[in-house]
This record gives sequence, C-alpha cells and structure tokens, in this order.
Amino acid sequence: MCNLAHVKKDFNGMSNYIPIEPEQKALEINLDNTIYGTFAEIGAGQEVARHFFQAGAAAGTIAKTMSAYDKTYSDCIYGIEESGRYVCESRLYKMLDHEYGLLEERLGNTRKGTTFFAFADTISAINYTKTIKGHGWLGVRFQLHPGGPSNDVVVHVKMSDKDTRLQQMAIGILGVNLVYACFKHLNDPEHFVKSLVDNLIDRVEVDMVRITGPDVKHIDNRLISLMLVKYGLTEVSMCAPDGLSIHASEFLYKKHVLIVRGSYRPPTLVNMDMRAISTTQFLAEPDADADHTFVLNEITITNLKLEGEINDQDFLDRAEIIGALGQTLVISNCEEHHKLINYLGDYKIRKLGLVLGVKVLLKLINEKYYQHENDDLLAAFGELFTKNVKLYVYPSLQEGSAELMTSKNLPVPDGLTFLYKHLLERNRLVDLEGFDKNILHIYSNEVLQMLRADEEGWEKLVTPKVANLIKERCLFGFPCERLEFEY
Repeated sequence: MCNLAHVKKDFNGMSNYIPIEPEQKALEINLDNTIYGTFAEIGAGQEVARHFFQAGAAAGTIAKTMSAYDKTYSDCIYGIEESGRYVCESRLYKMLDHEYGLLEERLGNTRKGTTFFAFADTISAINYTKTIKGHGWLGVRFQLHPGGPSNDVVVHVKMSDKDTRLQQMAIGILGVNLVYACFKHLNDPEHFVKSLVDNLIDRVEVDMVRITGPDVKHIDNRLISLMLVKYGLTEVSMCAPDGLSIHASEFLYKKHVLIVRGSYRPPTLVNMDMRAISTTQFLAEPDADADHTFVLNEITITNLKLEGEINDQDFLDRAEIIGALGQTLVISNCEEHHKLINYLGDYKIRKLGLVLGVKVLLKLINEKYYQHENDDLLAAFGELFTKNVKLYVYPSLQEGSAELMTSKNLPVPDGLTFLYKHLLERNRLVDLEGFDKNILHIYSNEVLQMLRADEEGWEKLVTPKVANLIKERCLFGFPCERLEFEY
C-alpha cells in the first residue's frame, strides 16, 4: 500500500539535514547582490514575493512583482490558453518566457555582474465546496553565472490543507524553498528534492520536478522522479521516454489509460506479450478511443526494494530500457492498486485498465479478504473496482504442472466466492486473450541471473531489441568488460 510513514524517519533521522526556515532562506537570497529577478503570480498564488519583501533587503533581489488575478488581464499579458485551463504547464512556461524575456530586454545591458531569474506560479486553491482540492504549477528560469544561459526548474504541487489561506501560505513557503534550491542545492540533487518540503511535511505533495538547461545536464530527471516517491514527496511520479519528468494532468486529463505493472528487470517476452495483448484487448472494447489512449509501465517502490535498499543504477537500467522502447514509466509507492486509482481520479480518467498477472491478483484478493474479513468486504473491494476500472488478468502456469491458472479457476477464499463471481459476471475482471503459452515459463529474475553470467540462451527470453540494448549499454550487470576483452 502507499505508505508515507518513512518520510519522517528519512528526514528526521538524518543528522546532516536541518530544514531552514523560509525567512532565513529569503533573507540569504536578498543579501546576495548577484541574484536579481522578478516574481509573477496568478490565481491563488500571491504569497511568494511577500516572503522576500518581509525578510528585508528585498531591493537587492526584486526588480518587479506582478499579479494578474483577472483572466482577461492575464490573457493580455501572457496570451490565451486554447485549452481554457489556466492552472497548467503551458501557462507557466508562457509566464516564464514573458517575464525572463523582459528581464533580458530591460536590464541585460545595465547589470553586467548579475545572475537573473524569473519566478512564476499559477495556482488554484481549494474552493468553498471542497470540489477543487488545490494544486498548482511553480517554476524558476535562472542563470547560474552572469551572462550565462538560462535553466528551468518546473514543479507541480497538490495542497493538503483544508483551508484556502493555509494553502496560500504553503505555496509561499514552497516558492521560497524552490528559489533557494535553484541557487544553493543544484550540485546536490538529493538535497534539492528534500529541501522543497522544508517546513511543509504533510502539507503539500510535490509530484513532478523537471530540471532542464545547459548548466544542469548532470542532473538525471529520472532519478529526480524516483526521489520524489522514495522520500515521500508524492505517491506517484512519471517519466517520458526521453527521460524528462511529466505530469498526469498534462497528458492523461480525460483520457483512457492502461497501466501494466511489472519489474522490468529486464523486460522479458512475457512483459512484452502482456503489454501487447492487453493493449489490443483494451482498444477492442466498445467504448475504446485509440486516439486518446495511453499505455503506461508501472514499477513500484516495493519492487525496487526487493533486494534491500533501492539501487539507483538498477532503477536507471530499468528506466533506460523502458524509455528506449518508447514507453512511459510510472514510479509509485502504491502497492495497492486502489491508491493509484485514487491518484489518477483527480485527472478525470474516462476509462482505466490495470494489467496484472494472475498470481498477483490472487495475492491482492487474499490480502484484501483477510484484512477486511470482519468488515464490509463490498466496500473494501469497491475501492478497487470502481465504475470505470477493469482488471485484465494475464495467466500463469499452475505450480508443477502445465495447467493454466486464470481468473476463472483462481482459488479465492470461500467467503469471497459470491462477490468474486459477481465481479466476473459484471466484466470487472477479464482474462487476457491471445497470449503465448510457450513463454509462460519465463521469469524476469531467472533471466537476470542468466544475463549477468552471460549464460547461453538468455537472449531468446527477451526481444532482439531488448537483448541488443542490454549488451550495448551494459544494463542489469551484463559483463561488458569480459565481452570487450574477448573481442
């Protein structure tokens, strides 16, 4: 299940990590006479610049602050959003483009020893009826050296406070943390990520951080996405095939989504078959929309910890090969699927398919049954089987035989037989069709051991492209040194 309990242990248990108060951060930036820029805040923002003013010596930092609360004024300054959404990634980039461009145009020739920055945010706070939870986009475009190129850090945040004023205060602190981190922590990405929630634990969820620019090429956004989940800043983060961080609201909003969970260590013929046939079956549904469907690969933190602590290189090897296959990666701390369903629910997913092996399904059912045996089982399973969710089940060989285990012959607990039959009849659980029975004997952990020993035959258990990628990029501990020596 999604578990944020490790956050306080990780943060409070680190003797070398002491959160700095926002007032101190703002003052430190203000006293650095090489840092100079602007603040632009629209929507429910308005709080970040105030911290820098109140800290004192703001004249050394702030060239301009501005707020365009009215949409018409905002459109006149930054242009119209074709989507009609103002709290979105494209709006933030338009703000950064406009404000940073003005800085260079108006001050570029007059402040030669200055590193410029433009901070922007577009925020939607919780509304009176609580139908809008509160979220937003924050970003900084900045130089690290006078006259140098600009770099971008863009963040998406979800607010947890149940009061508008408290959410606005949280955004103010987060904005200060972000500006400070851009100038003070870029050489330590781990510290950068952790510092974003200084004085904000349990108040915000930072579920995307994208760092780009000529001065920050040493930072791997895939590792940043991993850190967000690893250190409890969010339960879910995502990476595009090119390795950059992306956010669900920008490409999954009101779309159809199919998620294939696995270890991908390495992606075997089974993983490929599972993805291919589930996609075909998902798109064959009567209400399918191929033009607005996304297929995602999910790896859980639990899976990354199977051998103990998370190994960054092991994660990067998985991410590298998934990206090279042109596939989008989801990293989650959601062992229970309904947590992932709840996360995606904020983005009005119209149809959601979850693909899992039949043994994983059996484990899931047993855990839910025995955890809720004396409670309302219907409610417990209702968390998972909502009206727009369907589970697609990939078969497995029965232990010690050639017989198949499917959703139809799954040995569910006796007390769950009636409910389970109901789920089958309602088509909430369906078996995948068209699978290759000849590959069901393949398991990722066995392939991993074979390729690490360069044991003959492992290449036949993955696709030719995967085998070539593993060899060319020395992934998953493949013995490239020996290969090069023999060559």
